[in-house]
Amino acid sequence: MSYDRLLSPIKFGAVELPNRVVMAPLTRARCPDQIPGAMQQTYYAQRADAGLIISEATNISESARGYVYTPGIFTDAQEAGWKQVVDAVHAADGRICLQLWHVGRIGHEMVHPDGRKPVAPSALKAEGAQSYVEFEDGSSGLHDTATPRALETKEIPDVVEEYRQAAVRAKRAGFDLVEVHAANAYLLQQFMATGSNQRTDAYGGSLANRARLPLEVVDAVIDVMGADRVGIRLSPFIEIFGLSDDEPKAMAFHMAEELNARGLAYLHINEPDWAGDDIQLTDDFRQAMRDRFADGALIFCGHYTAERTENLIADGLGDGAAFGRPYIANPDLVERFRRNATLNEPDPSTFYGGDEHGYTDYPRLDDA
Repeated sequence: MSYDRLLSPIKFGAVELPNRVVMAPLTRARCPDQIPGAMQQTYYAQRADAGLIISEATNISESARGYVYTPGIFTDAQEAGWKQVVDAVHAADGRICLQLWHVGRIGHEMVHPDGRKPVAPSALKAEGAQSYVEFEDGSSGLHDTATPRALETKEIPDVVEEYRQAAVRAKRAGFDLVEVHAANAYLLQQFMATGSNQRTDAYGGSLANRARLPLEVVDAVIDVMGADRVGIRLSPFIEIFGLSDDEPKAMAFHMAEELNARGLAYLHINEPDWAGDDIQLTDDFRQAMRDRFADGALIFCGHYTAERTENLIADGLGDGAAFGRPYIANPDLVERFRRNATLNEPDPSTFYGGDEHGYTDYPRLDDA
């Protein structure tokens, strides 16, 4: 089968992409000092045939962290490390976007050097969620998340400013775009969801109030990058890390309309069945999102294949798809799609942590 639509060019805002195969953000936990290094330069440059690479989720501040060994973008050394990654991708004729991340309540005091509690819209524990921590003996592993403290209203502008400064560093590092991570039950989705947000101030209660912080963050990032170099990731209906929401469809529609009005480059929807949920998005929902986010690119993520994405584009329901696990094991994924070649199978035991094994050593088609 040929994938003429999937492999055709498209524009995401100001950025020309050679194809619609997006590399999804993939946490790989291989930055022990929170600074991307030589391994990350190789890993991302290997995958530069993607229309767009979206980086692994990257912490906007020390208090935004919920997992050890994940990179940040809040120090000079981190910025310099990311610049070398960007340069390597650009040298391979690729395009790369930095995903900005704050975990909110999906964290623990052990991840923060000063023992601070994680923060959230409300002091509600993420039931069933775990953080990846480093123990006193130097070993690492999963640990139940802590009960967070609620952000005070006066602290919220500081969080917005952390996103702004992260965007400033991303721009200086040369990223083509930035993506605001407002999905997967992390901080910004915690504010949007009814089950995790019990605030009574301007950031809680009504749908518009619950959407206020994510939109303030988007506006701050737009101020730095320009709307045509900003994307956002949402995950309506997802039920992970104890997240619950009584109004997921209404919030998704509200956000799509607000984001379209701002002229964002793209909207990235992570589908709920990615996390094993029984809920699946319908084509009616996809069309409703397409109608509301009509001016930018719309991409979906979650168990997509080349054929499924080709059909999605043909039906006018989306402009492309983001591929996660296939990109872990297939650095030349676009070429494999072009040749209808068999895909390498990823090794889940190497997904998180470790060295080059399972990271930069997957074979390409022409490595025989």
